Amino acid sequence: MIPDSTEAARRLLSWYDRHRRDLPWRAKPGETADPYRVWLSEIMLQQTTVPAVAPYYRSFTERWPTVRDLAESPLDDLLVAWAGLGYYARARNLHKCARVVAEDHGGRFPGNEAALLALPGVGAYTAAAITAIAFDRKATVVDGNVERVIARIFAVEEPLPNAKPTLRRLAATLTPDFRPGDYAQAMMDLGATICTPRKPKCMLCPWSDYCEGRAAGIAESLPRKVAKAEKPTRRGVAYWLLNPDGAVLLRRRAEEGLLGGMAEVPSTAWGPDLPGEAAVAAQQPFPTRWRRLPGLVRHTFTHFHLELEVVAAQAGADWRSADGNWVPVDRLGDHALPSVMVKVVRHALSNA
Repeated sequence: MIPDSTEAARRLLSWYDRHRRDLPWRAKPGETADPYRVWLSEIMLQQTTVPAVAPYYRSFTERWPTVRDLAESPLDDLLVAWAGLGYYARARNLHKCARVVAEDHGGRFPGNEAALLALPGVGAYTAAAITAIAFDRKATVVDGNVERVIARIFAVEEPLPNAKPTLRRLAATLTPDFRPGDYAQAMMDLGATICTPRKPKCMLCPWSDYCEGRAAGIAESLPRKVAKAEKPTRRGVAYWLLNPDGAVLLRRRAEEGLLGGMAEVPSTAWGPDLPGEAAVAAQQPFPTRWRRLPGLVRHTFTHFHLELEVVAAQAGADWRSADGNWVPVDRLGDHALPSVMVKVVRHALSNA
């Protein structure tokens, strides 16, 4: 139990001052955080790890050092730079948000949660994080790390996701009026480095004597989670088509939906069963004779597994009639290919 939230905050901040992580997007002690960089890092970090994000963040800030630079960039350039980071709706919303900030807010991010929540792609967590970290204003920032800390400190046994409102309410009771930006980052660091999912380092925790979960011997089992349903598997066929010059056919996926607006090696619809010969012929991007390549391309998305067969063909003299863009194989890196399509390209090059 935490009898004095002010003292608890001071204790946590004292720990943070000694052990804070050195992250590319984090302002140094005494520096003022840049709202653009805080926003960019928080969007990138959604459902992605710190090590994976770091090189992308450095690349983005070197190429687009301000929100206006990002807003003025073509979306395709941003999608190419984002390729491999996943969850591509974030990239499209990143571009939309940059334009709104540049055009409607004079290139400056608003400094309150309500205005931030009105921006494309900015949810409750991101709005609170920007408010606290970039503007040093009181806001309760609750990500997965913070949920774990709070669930253990208060021994909340209700499973996620139903426990989220309770955890947020309890987190708000601890949020101090002083150093809100540092406090938000201290909570994140505590969860990431001490109060870890497995084998938490309780002896090093500045809040160990407050922790009801530790006292009850259940800390490592918290937060509880509702068992996830098994992911279904979808299947399809990808078409690897080369023209006489050795260029491969790509097309753009629809703007809405999974991988919206990204370039792809054309494929059939993805369903529970592998398409038969008639379906493969009906959905082909160019009428020709196809041969199946050995093996499968496997990829896992958030909600399902995907298995793709790859068929290959050489386009004839009328190759220019194909619907899509012909791209030299050595220039595929210039296009916004999502990870699953990178796998298709590698598979085709290895087996064609």
